[in-house]
Amino acid sequence: MEEGESNLYFDIRDDQWPLIYDDRYNVSVMGLERLHIFDAKKWRNIIQNLKESGFPTDDIIVRPLEAQKSDLLLVHTKKYLKSLKWSTKVAVITEVPVVALLPNAIVQYSYLKPMRLQTGGSVLAGKLALERGWAINVGGGFHHCSADRGGGFCPYADITLLIQFLFTTGRIQNAMIVDLDAHQGNGYEHDFLGVSEVYIMDMYNRNIYPRDRVAKQAIRRKIELGNKVEDLEYMLKLRTNLKAALEEFTPDIVVYNAGTDVLDSDPLGLMRISEIGIVKRDEFVFEMCVKRGIPVVMLTSGGYLRKTAKIIADSIINLRNKGLIGGKELTF
Repeated sequence: MEEGESNLYFDIRDDQWPLIYDDRYNVSVMGLERLHIFDAKKWRNIIQNLKESGFPTDDIIVRPLEAQKSDLLLVHTKKYLKSLKWSTKVAVITEVPVVALLPNAIVQYSYLKPMRLQTGGSVLAGKLALERGWAINVGGGFHHCSADRGGGFCPYADITLLIQFLFTTGRIQNAMIVDLDAHQGNGYEHDFLGVSEVYIMDMYNRNIYPRDRVAKQAIRRKIELGNKVEDLEYMLKLRTNLKAALEEFTPDIVVYNAGTDVLDSDPLGLMRISEIGIVKRDEFVFEMCVKRGIPVVMLTSGGYLRKTAKIIADSIINLRNKGLIGGKELTF
């Protein structure tokens, strides 16, 4: 094992795909998860939709390991991790006030443990993308969490951890984050403020949470959208700006935060992107990376309607059908 290597890194079989998921990703807190608008079973529903479409998930899927304290400390402060032992703190992050009344042991097992497992999946995805050309964590994308602060249903800074582990182990010299979730990715932006080796492109609705002015200083290509943006404007701005970003900066890896809260009628994103618009968006990002031989990691991030699980599954199937993801023969 290389210096700084994580136990979260491991090799996978040749017949497996870098499609990462574990059924323990899903959150169940005695039914209290239903008090939050987020679909706490979204990740299971993505896999179920893949199976129903004939996608061979059981044969090819990779099950990650849970991020341990030693892993998290690469980025997180001890003070922040200690704060998660208080249910009141976690209640603020989950945006479910009643969580504050639960014994922390229940909060740890029912909510934070699944989130640590998803974080482990994101870290592993970084390694596998470099080896296979692509990886998808059917989870993760906790882009509101930084080294010392969580929020917006994001308790761990998995994006920062993914990139920092690749830096620490000498696997990459630089990275690009392409964040297309409806919300500004202020967590990792705080972590990479002033870090020239990490190029951030963030396209988000400027009228919604978090509106973090300090974090915006880290964004190299900022595309601020308004409410009710539809497919045509959205795709035009994505195409123009991603092409320009890849001309400005040649990354060793692209971390693609593929939130589906841009979907029409999502109650928090307040945008009007169609289901096919999201599928075509993901296809374009992968196409740009594959064409240039740049490894890409996709994280599913936000998305608050129950139908987003099927859209994500449809997108993964479309990526396969277009030849943008697949078995080991796609390795760059």
